[in-house]
Amino acid sequence: MKKVCYMGAVLAMLAAVTGCSSFLDRLPEDRIVDQDFWTVPNDVKIYANQFYPAFPSHGGYSGGLFWSDNDSDNMTPGTYNQRLAGQNTLNDSGDWSFYNHIRSVNYGLERIHTVQGDPNERDMYVGELLFFRAFFYFQLVRQYGDVPWHAQSLNIDSEELFKPRSPRTTVVDSILQDLTTAISYLPVRGSAALNRLNKECALLFKSRVALYEGTWQKYHEGTVFATPGADWRSYLETAADAAYTLVELGTASLFQPVNPENYYADLFGAKDYATNPEILLYKKHSEALGQSHFLQRYMFSGGNTGVSKSLVDDFLCADGLPIANSGLYSGDEKLTDVIADRDPRLRQMLWAPGDPVEMNNGEITAVFTVPDLAVSGEHRSVSGYQLKKGKTVDMESGSFDLETASILFRYAEVLLNYAEAKAELGTITQDDVDLSINKIRLRARMPDLIIATIAPDPHWLHKDISPLLNEIRRERRIELACEGFRFDDLARWAAMDILVAKRTLGAKFVQSDFPNLMPGTHILINDNGYIDPYQAGLPLGFQFDLERDYLLPIPQQELTLNKEKLIQNPGWNQ
Repeated sequence: MKKVCYMGAVLAMLAAVTGCSSFLDRLPEDRIVDQDFWTVPNDVKIYANQFYPAFPSHGGYSGGLFWSDNDSDNMTPGTYNQRLAGQNTLNDSGDWSFYNHIRSVNYGLERIHTVQGDPNERDMYVGELLFFRAFFYFQLVRQYGDVPWHAQSLNIDSEELFKPRSPRTTVVDSILQDLTTAISYLPVRGSAALNRLNKECALLFKSRVALYEGTWQKYHEGTVFATPGADWRSYLETAADAAYTLVELGTASLFQPVNPENYYADLFGAKDYATNPEILLYKKHSEALGQSHFLQRYMFSGGNTGVSKSLVDDFLCADGLPIANSGLYSGDEKLTDVIADRDPRLRQMLWAPGDPVEMNNGEITAVFTVPDLAVSGEHRSVSGYQLKKGKTVDMESGSFDLETASILFRYAEVLLNYAEAKAELGTITQDDVDLSINKIRLRARMPDLIIATIAPDPHWLHKDISPLLNEIRRERRIELACEGFRFDDLARWAAMDILVAKRTLGAKFVQSDFPNLMPGTHILINDNGYIDPYQAGLPLGFQFDLERDYLLPIPQQELTLNKEKLIQNPGWNQ
């Protein structure tokens, strides 16, 4: 039987760079060939360019990156997430095609020895290739756990195509080694070309990968999802070291707003971040180049999604206390009560009465009054808590061709990674908290987190960890809300049990604001008066399978092609 590569179709470039065997098969004049390529450092740069579009970014008819938490308890999209509901099937098997990218990276790495010229310039782009190999493999580990590791480009007749899955720790160790080398090769941000990878990105990503694996192995220990004998402490030490190295590098810092109470538009809605010290890498969008998107059209409406009550309730009050303990909490009967005397980031994340939504010649012509509960389709507010994070400063609410930049890596994450890794290791001090969490809180105009005076919160989501870890997880949830981190965080903490048999709720429904909406007919409300969008579709709540759904199934096609060596993930053979 003819062997087939489980990585998918071999890239067309393979044919383009293969030598010819007859006079009639002369070298093509319109394509790159090995005989012409891999001679100067700029060739490696050109080759690396193909991988940048793999970074997530805004695009199309959506809220872009700010809808990335639609797969978690942070948001309530109009259609509930099937994985959270436990309704995934063998067809919902993620994206094994990352191996196509990995093969292309390996192909390039195998040819760099022929490149002449300044070795430092060459190695800079080699660093990019190593970063991307680490990036693509991390996507595979997140989805599937154990996956085959390949450090060479393979062809359709390569025996290595039929190797078994490597333990996830073996793959992660290789990822971290790639990143270590990339860090040594890549220039610091001030010396790197704009919108190209730099040393800071690699350090941040190394801390992210190591924190993910360290906490995954710690909290999944003893289950089918962990690697026997894994040294989770070593990964957490690596995470803390990488994060601290970036902090000590001194080339990045938190963005400091002119108006601390209203800085989200400047931080998350800008078109360019060339001078922003917090944004380590971003994608610049251009209408002229056909690279615009429709993000802002959805930031000014409900977008058929919404922020969850769970996320809103996790925001502290302005005195630094949780809503269960603070005398400042005004309740949640009205939206104005919800945001009153709370962490200012909540007020900036949600649309609230009086917020300007349209301007004409510098004059406000329309303001926000109530969420778009009565609107149908793509502009409906599902939860009643309408997301504003990501709104631009120029209020292009009706435009389709928009240029809000896509943030790929920002410095605040590395501070959160550092604090969490140190806390998980049990080595964190107040100085560590001041270096990380409290810098973020200072910008938000929130009181410091003091280890010795943490007030017990009866609503802590994670009952079996320390008060300090609960607060660090809270801070991470708040600061990175709606940026695509939440599902991964719950997964690596083995914490999906907080969702099982529950549904994500929304705001209190105020009938007087919506006299034409009939509860039970036009909108679903629970017994306590909160919007309950999935009441009919998920009467028993989310049914995430704790013995199965932490990993996706290996695609059936790959199992068929390599049935002797590939083994399906736990729970998916039933």
